[in-house]
Parts: sequence; C-alpha cells; structure tokens
Amino acid sequence: MEPSPRPPPTTLGRVTGQNGDEDRPARPVPTYAIEERLTAAGAAVVAGVDEVGRGAWAGPVMVCAAVTGGGPPPAGLTDSKLLTAKRRDALEAELAGWVTGHAIGAASPEEIDELGMTEALRRAACRALEALPVRPDAVILDGAHDYLGAPWAVRCQVKADLTCVSVAAASVLAKVRRDALMAELDPAFPGYDFAVNAGYPSPAHQAALAAHGPTPHHRLSWSYLDDLPAWRHLKKHRDPLAGEGQLSLL
Repeated sequence: MEPSPRPPPTTLGRVTGQNGDEDRPARPVPTYAIEERLTAAGAAVVAGVDEVGRGAWAGPVMVCAAVTGGGPPPAGLTDSKLLTAKRRDALEAELAGWVTGHAIGAASPEEIDELGMTEALRRAACRALEALPVRPDAVILDGAHDYLGAPWAVRCQVKADLTCVSVAAASVLAKVRRDALMAELDPAFPGYDFAVNAGYPSPAHQAALAAHGPTPHHRLSWSYLDDLPAWRHLKKHRDPLAGEGQLSLL
C-alpha cells in the first residue's frame, strides 16, 4: 500500500509553562483512526509495528508487532521516546495484558553487519509478525518507508508511534524489552554503561570504546570505528551490492 499523508495531530488543548507566561501544544493522543479505516476496507486483524535500536552502536534491532482489541488504551500511552523509564515500565506491564496479542522479533549485530539495516529490520519485523497468535491482514508501519514489502499489506504512517494506538503500544513494548536486554549485558561489560545508554552513543560509551574497543555485541560495520584508530582494523566492510550503504552516525 502507498504511504498515506500524515494526519493532523490530535491534541488535548494547551499546556501552560511553569511560569504561566507561555504555553505549548499538548501531546497528541493516539487514536484508532487508521485501524478503523483498514478494518472498514476489509482487514479483520490489524497489527501496529514499531522498531527500537536502529541508531544504537551495540545490541540488536528489535521490532514489536501488537494487535489491540479496540478498547480504551492505558492512560498516558504515547511514543515510548516521550516517556520516562519508570512510566514506560508501568505502561508495559499494563499493555502486556491489554493487547490481544504481541510479539517481538530481533536481528543481531552480526545480521546488521552482514545484511544492512533495511534487511535486518525486515527480518526482525517478519519474525515478530509471524510469531503473533493470528496473522494480521494489514500492518501499520511507523515511518514513511515500507521495509517489509510482500506478502504483507503495509500502511506506512509518519509518527504513527505518536498518533496510532497499536503502533504506540508496539513502541513501548519494544523499548522496554530492548532496554532490559541491554541492562542484562551491563555487568559483563563494565564501563560501557549499557544499563543507561542501551547501546546508543554516550560519553561513557564512547570513552569505553576508545579504551577497550568494541564488545561482541557491537555493530562492526558502523562508522564510529573510523574515529577509533586503535580499533579501526576490526571494521567489517559489507559488499555495497548486498544492501544499503552504511549510515554515518557521528
């Protein structure tokens, strides 16, 4: 399916600044508008899909597929990036019992290095979708690019993690799961601060890389190694015909 235009945001009025002298738009509230349109077009089961870990230097990329029952979502549901860790954890506990089905797929750093991010995302998303208890008739994918393709019927939507209930749910479920996985790695790799940065670049992470080099969980085809002379020889070079070019992250 072709990407659709971005819908106008739904807001809850205005939020007054701390000093009462300025305000800003309230956070958009996710709705079922897209799910309802797909259902009206004949899709009995609609899954929202979102990824986490695309820009990290270490750890897998994870994709969650979530199917909701159409009832009112847990209060405060929104894009996981806008929530505190404490609030995400609380929402994840609610969502796990509220959604009618969800599954998470992952692609390892080795797969990312070998295949490129687009194909790694596709594999992770397919693993999640195929693990759902019921195969969806339509998939709402956050973003403007359909990295899934056939045989999935895909509806791309920019900022779907902010405006679409099923994608917002997938966003939170994926983020909490991946953060927990990276925190589990932290004791084995002291100094990299995985429990705090989840494998994304941070001052502590960059300092540990410069001093000790990449761990077995790092993506070795990524451009951060170009800035680490002592470890540059470890960089993996992928055939450019095998996938998209390497993203520059610095």
